[in-house]
Amino acid sequence: MKLLPLDTLVETKAIWKALSVAHRNLAELKGICETLPNPQLLMQTLALQEAKDSSEIENIITTHSDIYLAQGDEVLSVAAKEVQTYAEGLTAGWEAVRDTGLIRLDTILNVQRCIEHNRAGLRAVPGTVLKSESTGDIIYTPPQGKLEVERLMNNLVEYIHSEDEDLDPLIKMAIVHHQFESIHPFYDGNGRTGRILNILMLIRDGLLNLPILYLSRYINQTKEDYYRLLQAVREEGAWEAWCLYILEGITQTAIHEKELIKQLRTLMSDYKQRIRGEYKFYSQDLLNNLFRYPYTKIDFLVKDLSVSRPTASKYLEQLAEGGFLRRQKVGKTVFYVNQPLFELLSL
Repeated sequence: MKLLPLDTLVETKAIWKALSVAHRNLAELKGICETLPNPQLLMQTLALQEAKDSSEIENIITTHSDIYLAQGDEVLSVAAKEVQTYAEGLTAGWEAVRDTGLIRLDTILNVQRCIEHNRAGLRAVPGTVLKSESTGDIIYTPPQGKLEVERLMNNLVEYIHSEDEDLDPLIKMAIVHHQFESIHPFYDGNGRTGRILNILMLIRDGLLNLPILYLSRYINQTKEDYYRLLQAVREEGAWEAWCLYILEGITQTAIHEKELIKQLRTLMSDYKQRIRGEYKFYSQDLLNNLFRYPYTKIDFLVKDLSVSRPTASKYLEQLAEGGFLRRQKVGKTVFYVNQPLFELLSL
């Protein structure tokens, strides 16, 4: 397996055209995100959506209800717990890049550690192969030796931080993603870690301020193309097709996220005006709570609003009576569901 950089030109006329569209939509997404009263609310809700979609690629299937219930420690399935650990890895990676401006090897290792909840680190034992889901045949054998995996990962990190003014950062992201998945550096969690790495590169390169663009939904919808094009680069050097695929994913995802943010902003504004007009206890912290947790509960309100449990209970019950929330009991816990938000995030 070759070290980076590539010795092949990957920026063709078709790629330049796709780059223009992708960058325009990314810039619009970055701008519209900044119009939200509290942009980090969006990050928190979308992180769980991304965790669900990314885990689904690995055949870890759960429901929107389960992942939001898991926020309240009501873990209903192993899959929901897996989604929670993915969200933890995403947040840990984003915070590291935000604080340092760097994507170190330790950053990538920590992301995988959060996802898998173990400290196995880089592969040190040979024998890893990738097989076809349909036939079980071996389709690719990644680098096997411990020293080779370490050498390639150190090269990858060096390449991420290399200054090449002639190479567009979105093309670099596409190259890095392919290289990472081909190194397959971990015993488990490679796909999910690699998809988080995409997000971290967008943040590092200043294309987004918050991790709000996730390709997992797009990859889920085009899963067959994703694996076919990964393999075509390995076998045929088909970089143009791979890069065009990634750029199309960025464009489609940015368009989807822009529309989602517009609808979320409208919904938040509607709730703000109506709750403020009907209840004296309205506050921005209350509104933030209702949109941070699609399934909120008394404990969340106590913490976010610094009120007593009876007061939090009274607020939530009145909002439920007013039609703003739907009351749902799970086990011994009563949740209050922001149904319009839940439906918006479930699309």
